[in-house]
Amino acid sequence: MGIQAAEISAILKDQIKNFGQEAEVAEVGRVLSVGDGIARVYGLDNVQAGEMVEFPGGIRGMALNLESDNVGVVIFGSDREIKEGDTVKRTKSIVDVPVGDELLGRVVDGLGNPLDGKGPIATTKRGIADVKAPGIIPRKSVHEPMATGLKSVDAMIPVGRGQRELIIGDRQTGKTAIALDTILNQKSYNEAAGDDESKKLYCVYVAIGQKRSTVAQLVKKLEESGAIEYTIVVAATASDPAPMQFLAPYSATAMAEHFRDNGRHALIIYDDLSKQAVSYRQMSLLLRRPPGREAYPGDVFYLHSRLL
Repeated sequence: MGIQAAEISAILKDQIKNFGQEAEVAEVGRVLSVGDGIARVYGLDNVQAGEMVEFPGGIRGMALNLESDNVGVVIFGSDREIKEGDTVKRTKSIVDVPVGDELLGRVVDGLGNPLDGKGPIATTKRGIADVKAPGIIPRKSVHEPMATGLKSVDAMIPVGRGQRELIIGDRQTGKTAIALDTILNQKSYNEAAGDDESKKLYCVYVAIGQKRSTVAQLVKKLEESGAIEYTIVVAATASDPAPMQFLAPYSATAMAEHFRDNGRHALIIYDDLSKQAVSYRQMSLLLRRPPGREAYPGDVFYLHSRLL
């Protein structure tokens, strides 16, 4: 009996039809040195500035210093598990965070991971953390008030929707209390608005470098008053690494801008940006960037100007 060529062909086709064709190509580098939350990585020649990279064990970092022979990466988390010679993988995406209505009522860290023990956040939408602010042409003039609930402020120096307002004062003078009162005051307005999304005001509170107990007290107050339902709390506490404190305001801005981009209003409170500047100074000095006055780097003003 002769062997049929068509039969052999059919058998071979049957054997290889389930063979996986997907081949994953990942650009990887090696850790040259690690310490103080900074890793020097060799081999990531095509990495972008601000790109997220991944270390073994799922630890993430961001490429900040692009030098001729290595890349300076700041680590979002503990660097104790990372060793010299470990592989570092490119993600090929700029640092992004989860955004959407699912974050309302939640407490998250600078990367959008939940901290409140209420389970994972069920959103598929993501927003780039450090995105360029719209220019002067697309902006609308400030024409609508944003009531803080403090009569002296609302009567004499009213704050408008779309406006930036600086709260300056010595420690223990009630700066956070003003911000918290403003969030609590929106409850009656949001309830009166009903289903009219154009009248509601969603709030994002960013705690940078504060004690965990202070953040917990603030969240408790929001929960007791029912204001947590329209609020997102982004917390990068004093015990968190400097890169997380640096990233938190940008992540929170991405979450707030999602409401803006969908025709809704949002209020974001940074508490406080001095501590973000201190964490950025720490990162810059460890990355061997040249220091300026009070050891702050030269671009510390740009750090806040692109945020505000």
